[in-house]
Amino acid sequence: MHVLVSGTSGLVGKALLAALRAAGHSATALLRPSTHIPDDFKFGRVAWDPAKNYIDAEALHRLDAVVHLAGENIASGRWTESRKREIRASRVDSTRLLAETVAKRVPKPATFVCASAIGYYGDRGTDIMTEESAAGPGYLCEVCKAWEDAMLPAEAAGIRVVRLRIGVVLSTRGGALGKMLLPFKMGVGGRIGTGSQFMSWVAIDDVVRAILFSLETESLRGAVNAVAPRAVTNGEFTRTLGAALSRPTVFPMPEFAARLALGEMADALLLASTRVVPKRLQESGFTFQYPELDGALRAILKERK
Repeated sequence: MHVLVSGTSGLVGKALLAALRAAGHSATALLRPSTHIPDDFKFGRVAWDPAKNYIDAEALHRLDAVVHLAGENIASGRWTESRKREIRASRVDSTRLLAETVAKRVPKPATFVCASAIGYYGDRGTDIMTEESAAGPGYLCEVCKAWEDAMLPAEAAGIRVVRLRIGVVLSTRGGALGKMLLPFKMGVGGRIGTGSQFMSWVAIDDVVRAILFSLETESLRGAVNAVAPRAVTNGEFTRTLGAALSRPTVFPMPEFAARLALGEMADALLLASTRVVPKRLQESGFTFQYPELDGALRAILKERK
């Protein structure tokens, strides 16, 4: 299988390229002209610039599938109005450009797997969210809804589209866990707010496996939740990470402190409660390598040593 991949410099994109190669597939990376390309980069490359609505379509040769992972890091800075516009555009505009481009190809790729996020559901307390649940209110929910709608040109062209709603990805190489490790190792980690808010997480290896599964499973289409089977509260996550690191977790961050430090982003990313289950993956026969948080954290932390 030959797969076109965007977002290859990101946490999931890097891991996916390695997994595709290990599985015997070939890949071409969509790269902005300014992207630094390492000397040992062993994949094909095609230039694009979503901000300028540009993609070198002539350089796209045979494609069996597309995996679209590109998008601005939502946790890299405070959500000013300009930053929020950048985050939205990086997802919606790039997705529309790619969907419209592949929809016009002859022959078309069979499958288009596009990252979305569980931010689609918003702050829903203890309610359990499946793929059938409606989008919630708020900025992130609106972004995710527009992001998924931008995939419609590919779907209308008869391409099988999978909207992979990804949870909090656990990896020591970046993301939320990468930022948590230092304070937790120093013994100053703790719950955020009351700690009762649900966190729907997934190990990096299972995200990559879910993408490969989506590429290979022809019956899978539409929204698919890429989260571990059991969400945990922030309090449980804190205790489990502390135990895995053999460190105390007695320094909580009050809600007001989180909001003071991060503004609107604190409510959406740290204090919101989103309890999601991977109903469609499990019904399709997908098996998680790391279904429980303790086992996932210990395996991930062991890899770092």
